[in-house]
Amino acid sequence: MSRFAVAFTGPSGSGKTTLIEKIAKILIETREVAIIKHDPKDKAMFDREGKDSYRFSQIGAEVVVASSTRTTYFSKRKKNLEEIIRIFNDFDILLVEGLKTLPLPRIAIFRNKIEQSYLDCSEAIAIDDTINVEEYTIPSHIEILNLNDTTQIIEWIDNNAKSV
Repeated sequence: MSRFAVAFTGPSGSGKTTLIEKIAKILIETREVAIIKHDPKDKAMFDREGKDSYRFSQIGAEVVVASSTRTTYFSKRKKNLEEIIRIFNDFDILLVEGLKTLPLPRIAIFRNKIEQSYLDCSEAIAIDDTINVEEYTIPSHIEILNLNDTTQIIEWIDNNAKSV
């Protein structure tokens, strides 16, 4: 079975969760989708209405909320990517929110301004019309995607996701 993964990163409030939710809703029609959400402040409440994990689980995807000290999936210890992947039985595509240190193809999400520090760990950026790309020096190897074009972003994922 071929399984692929891609990651999303960006500053707080940039729209990572919203984008992943939109993409997962489309992908889940034809694929088994799994999602990992990083919880850097270790404050996640799993499946509580109004929380990101609740929104993801309502889509129908399997969900893991990973933090620096625990992984919420009936587990009380931190897990690396391979351990988390073993938790999921079947998936075709794994969408990871955050976890910048994982060696996965990554789309950085920006609204209003591009934070250069995210470009070092990203292969693409997804921006909307609040950003004038001419005001920034974007490395030539980074693809620029339209944040509001889920078809374009899914095409990028299909062409760049890493086999896991």
